[in-house]
Parts: sequence; C-alpha cells; structure tokens
Amino acid sequence: MALQVGIVGLPNVGKSTLFNALTSAKAEAANYPFCTIDPNVGVVTVPDPRMDKITTFIKPQKVIPTTMEFVDIAGIVKGASQGEGLGNQFLSHIRQTDAIVHVVRCFDDPNIVHVAGSVDPIRDIEIINTELLLADLDSVEKRLQRIEKQAKNSTDKKLKAEVEVAKKVQEALGKGLPARSVTLDEFEMPLLKEMHLLTAKPVLYAMNVSDSDFAAGGNDWTKAVIARAAEENNKTIMICSAMEAEIALLPPEDRADFLAALGAEEPGLNRLIREAYTLLGLQTYFTAGEKEVRAWTIRANTKAPQAAGVIHTDFEKGFIRAETYHCEDLFNYKSEQAVKDAGKYRVEGKEYVVKDGDILFFRFNV
Repeated sequence: MALQVGIVGLPNVGKSTLFNALTSAKAEAANYPFCTIDPNVGVVTVPDPRMDKITTFIKPQKVIPTTMEFVDIAGIVKGASQGEGLGNQFLSHIRQTDAIVHVVRCFDDPNIVHVAGSVDPIRDIEIINTELLLADLDSVEKRLQRIEKQAKNSTDKKLKAEVEVAKKVQEALGKGLPARSVTLDEFEMPLLKEMHLLTAKPVLYAMNVSDSDFAAGGNDWTKAVIARAAEENNKTIMICSAMEAEIALLPPEDRADFLAALGAEEPGLNRLIREAYTLLGLQTYFTAGEKEVRAWTIRANTKAPQAAGVIHTDFEKGFIRAETYHCEDLFNYKSEQAVKDAGKYRVEGKEYVVKDGDILFFRFNV
C-alpha cells in the first residue's frame, strides 16, 4: 500500500531539514527558495513498540516493520496557483499525495531569511491554503464546465452525481472553505476522490520551533497555530527540525542518552510518522511466527479477506477464514498457547473487520 504524505510549506520553514531527518535522505537544504525543485521521496519505517513486545514472546528469524512514503515538495509562494515560482509544477506534486504535512515556521532566526520578511505562521498558513484553494477552484470550474455538457444528454447516474458533487465543492471553495469540509454521502465520497483536489486531503500542521521553545512546550506562535488548526478541525504537532536532524545523525546506540538528556522517550519524528499514519486513516495488523514477525498496513474498517489481500491477491481470492487474537492478549498471557487456553484465540469469517493490533493467520485455498 504505497501511500504518500507530502511535506509542504513556504520556502525556508524547515521542510527539507525535516525530510532529511525523517528519511536520512540527502535533499538539499539551503537558505534560499526553490533549493528543492524535484520532489524527493523517502520511505520511512512506521515506529511501533508493539513489534518489539511481540518478539519477546514469539522469537522470529527476522522482523519486518511496515513503511510509508514522505515526499519533500519545494516551497510554495504567493501566486503559485497562477504559476508563480514554478507553482503549477509544485502543486501537481502535492496533487499526487494522499495527505499533507504543512510545516509552519514558529521560530525566529536572523540568519535564515523568511520569504515574506517576518515570522507570522497564521499569515503563512493563509498563503498556502489560499493557493491550494484557488488551484482547486480553477480545476473544479473547468471540470464542471466539461461534465455539465456531457450530463445534459446522458442517463449516466454517476455522471449526474459527479456534477452535483462538483457544484457542492465549487460552492464551498467559493466561500473560502476546503473541499474536505463538504458533507457527502458514501456514494459521493469516491467521486470527490476522483477529482484529486488539493484541499480534499487531510492536513497535519507541523509547528517548527527552536530547541529552547521545544523544551518550553511552545511559544505564542504555536498557540496561534493550535487555535487555527482547531477551527479547521485539523491536528498539530510540535517539532524542532534542527534538533531532529541532529538526533538522526547520531549512532543508534547514542540516541537514547541524547533523548534522556532532553527528557524525551523517543524522537519527535516518531510521533510525526505515527500522526501521519493516523491522518491517512491507516492501521496495522501483524503476522507472527518463527520465520518472521511482520507488520502490514491496511485502512481502518478493512475486512479480513481484503486484509489478507495485502499479503497476496491469492489470499483474498481463496480466503477461507482468519485465525486471530489481539497483540494485547499475547502481552497478557505470554504465549500463543496460553492465549488459546484462555479462549482468546478466535476463528473469524469474511465479514470480520480487522482491528488495529490484531495478530492474524489466514487460511485460503486457490
């Protein structure tokens, strides 16, 4: 399941520094706009402490965590929706992602130029949001023009429904509201997804602060961003990109001491990755045995046959049943046999909705 999260923001807010720390990649990070023109894609491991606990009780030959992709997209400037600063190219890169991490500058540093001349995260948010919204409005109006003509002489119910969805979205965008704010039913939601709109994507604001403000729990700028995000029904996370970049460069054996000195249990990037994972509506199930313990990514509310299909399409086609128990049962009872003895080991059919943290063994016949 190759789902991507785009890292966006104005130039010089710390996007590429954050991306480098996330992926240990070498995206160029420099003190001028457009130093990252082609999107950099990095695959990151989704940190999950449950995997380590599972291997305490089931000793595998190898452990395979699940992953997700982050895309570092060049800084967007005012006028991007009209093509300013290679805007059309950058916006098309965002359009292909599934969710957005919007990095907002909440630190002051005279050595790092701000493209707008001063630090004002709310203004920065409005610049980015406006550009995404204007690009969507242009896209929807062109689409509506085309499909309305087609729908006039057509009996295609899907096409007529698409016209209605486009009108609802156009109305929202005209009021300055994102496409994700439009209330749609189960039939209409897939039609919205087919439009690949920028403002339909879920958003997480990553508030980039100095190390001193991170230790202090934030500043006035972060308070303003948190309030703004709450109004938009979006989430926030506070990070210090520079500090995370330092941690990422340390040998793994030295990171624990560094984090302990900061009073932290884990890097802030772990929280960011997990928040992005949740933002995409994803969850994890495990397969566990002597050969390997492996994490698999599925969307929330996925049924057992489709979850099996993530491993191999034959598993879904020939699905018979799923044998399952939750990882918490393993942690409580200490072995699979003890889980069975306690009556927690179950056999589930095609309608079973897989839960986050389930350990599954699939029976199939092809």
